[in-house]
Amino acid sequence: MSSPTAPHSFDVVIIGAGAAGLFCAGQAGQRGLKVLLIDHADKVAEKIRISGGGRCNFTNRDLDPAAPHKHFVGQNPQFCRSALSRYTPQDFIALVDKHGIPHHEKHKGQLFADRSAEDIIAMLLAECTAGGVTHWQPCAVKNIAFLAATAHPSSIESYQIDTDRGPVQARSLVIATGGLSIPKIGATDFGYRLAQQFQIPLVERRPGLVPLTFDGAGWAPYAQLAGLALPVQISTGAKKNRMAFDEDLLFTHRGLSGPAVLQISSYWQEGTPLAINLAPTVDLPAALAQGKARSRKLVANELATLVPSRLADAWASREADWQRPINEASDKALTRLAEQLARWELTPTGTEGYKKAEVTLGGVDTRALSQQTMECKAQPGLYFIGEVVDVTGWLGGYNFQWAWASAHACAQALPLAEPAGTPH
Repeated sequence: MSSPTAPHSFDVVIIGAGAAGLFCAGQAGQRGLKVLLIDHADKVAEKIRISGGGRCNFTNRDLDPAAPHKHFVGQNPQFCRSALSRYTPQDFIALVDKHGIPHHEKHKGQLFADRSAEDIIAMLLAECTAGGVTHWQPCAVKNIAFLAATAHPSSIESYQIDTDRGPVQARSLVIATGGLSIPKIGATDFGYRLAQQFQIPLVERRPGLVPLTFDGAGWAPYAQLAGLALPVQISTGAKKNRMAFDEDLLFTHRGLSGPAVLQISSYWQEGTPLAINLAPTVDLPAALAQGKARSRKLVANELATLVPSRLADAWASREADWQRPINEASDKALTRLAEQLARWELTPTGTEGYKKAEVTLGGVDTRALSQQTMECKAQPGLYFIGEVVDVTGWLGGYNFQWAWASAHACAQALPLAEPAGTPH
């Protein structure tokens, strides 16, 4: 380990060895930069490892770089257009193919590794090796200072980083430390604290792609449905702010989860209701009317031919008018049943928080960054990439594609070392 008076010198230090940090390090190293990648956690890329059920949903074919607002949330989703258009899902798929990693499309453009997320991690580490990247992990960062250029001819602006393994100096500093989601695998607020140190504005953070919870007493009638999954249409917001998804819903003991709820959670505002169509592919009024004309079964039994039987039982038990043979139920009662199933309105009391959230909404304000390079406009040589920025994608590989694209934009923009003796 070097003495405090002789810091290690690199062209760029990247803090955070997740998706964005690893990819940026490999790309920068392969451009000829001397790169140091640092992470405080014991294991590399834990979020990649656990994503997609351990298979890593690494991108999405349906992403339209020209219309990022379709799949990304933030104060200015258009910010990510430049990076996404210069490094597309097809570019990352080509890299995966080059490394011989078998993969498949699940649905809606979502691509997964056939074997394991470990294949994607191994690929990113191989890219770093190809770029000669120095990798310190686990290694904590204690302090970061910006050293302004002096009048000396050879002086340049640089960052001094004090680490567990000694001091480091670099002209460029890239922050790829992610968000607050899933703290048990090492998520911290490091990137946000560093932004504040350099007066970089932040957008308020909250959990995204997260299960929603409901008041205990109010949820009691539905808690018995825990474990039940079914396709629904879910929506929130009104008029031009309305957002809807056709995805699977999962009942839990405390509320609702599944892809439908994770997607809508990024758009849901506290205190506003959700509307859920529990049978989006069925004409419920017509089906119940036909049932009444030909059947003497209980309403719940007839309903169980249209929706899962556990849901039918729970729903029919809510009103006395629905607890009788369908041919004895009034048209009015059946109309009300159809309406409630097609538009179940309920207001979440909260979310399961960062411990269950897949991503963090908010983060470093995009107005403070260059959309071409990811560099801070007011702080030379400081870059923010990936989830730490106020860009959040839909479920389904969009957040990984933002990691790859923002990392690539940054890596291509990092200044190359000037040869010794170059005049300033």
